[in-house]
Amino acid sequence: MRFKVPRLLVGAAATALVLAGAAVAQQKAIAIGTGGTGGVYYPMGGALAAVLSKNLPGVQATAEVTGGSVDNLKLIGSGQSEVGFSMADAALDAFKGEDKFKGNKVEVRTLLVLYPNRMHVVTIDGTGIEKMADLKGKRVSTGSPGGATEVMAFRVIEAAGLDKDKDMRRERLGVAESVNAIKDRKIDAFFWVGGLPTAAVTDLGATPGVKIKMVDHDEVVAKMNAKYGPLYATDTIKAGTYPGQGKDNHISVVWNVLVASDKMPDLMAYDIVKTIFDQKADLVAVHKEAESIDFKYQLKGNSSIPWHPGALKYFADKGVQM
Repeated sequence: MRFKVPRLLVGAAATALVLAGAAVAQQKAIAIGTGGTGGVYYPMGGALAAVLSKNLPGVQATAEVTGGSVDNLKLIGSGQSEVGFSMADAALDAFKGEDKFKGNKVEVRTLLVLYPNRMHVVTIDGTGIEKMADLKGKRVSTGSPGGATEVMAFRVIEAAGLDKDKDMRRERLGVAESVNAIKDRKIDAFFWVGGLPTAAVTDLGATPGVKIKMVDHDEVVAKMNAKYGPLYATDTIKAGTYPGQGKDNHISVVWNVLVASDKMPDLMAYDIVKTIFDQKADLVAVHKEAESIDFKYQLKGNSSIPWHPGALKYFADKGVQM
């Protein structure tokens, strides 16, 4: 016996399929440029992707491993990423089309100020390095080519009165690779700018037979700001932040910002910023640097580039005086 399916049911099924297809088509994919797996951008970016995917209907966000700020800004410029983590100095270079972005200006906008990125100049006992001048003649990693560690490291080195090309044998390694290289005695020191604690640096400090040493360099900040503008400040990595770190480390810092293209719709930018503040606890659960995401830091002076109108609308609605 053959059963006839009522036309009404056929029509309803067809409509459901069309609606399902439309829902899939309306799914918005958001790629978030982060950094290497040994730093802070990557775990925080993963947490951000999870928060956005869970709380924004129709949004599927993914965290992408990258070289860091410079890569993230270039990916936004080429339309391959919608959102990215960046240091304020690299974002300004991208916006102006300078340095690593010469001839390739990126119309990038700030969504929010995240947390201060702290410059680590790391060595170990036995290298003979006690101060910045001791880097002369040494094997030093200044960060990966796609990250902003290299941008800031070059400025710190210059302000310390050293020549990055003539005064040291320079490698270009990410933080995880730098830690492995210094363990193997292939380099003597490395630069890394990131949040606290950075997993790879913690790993170095906890390595048996290795005594970590952090090089003070806060004295370079005035010269850096005189040349590049008021982007940098002094700060301290407290003793004990890393295993074996026996004393306070006096350093330079720069703000991290979450950025997007100027082409991002205002409502999307608004919703992203709102979700981050609403779900901040989920980000803090992954990395404590997310505790620094605070309305009090959302000041126009803490971003080196223009703010996205959608972000400004959210802060205005919350009564934040910028």
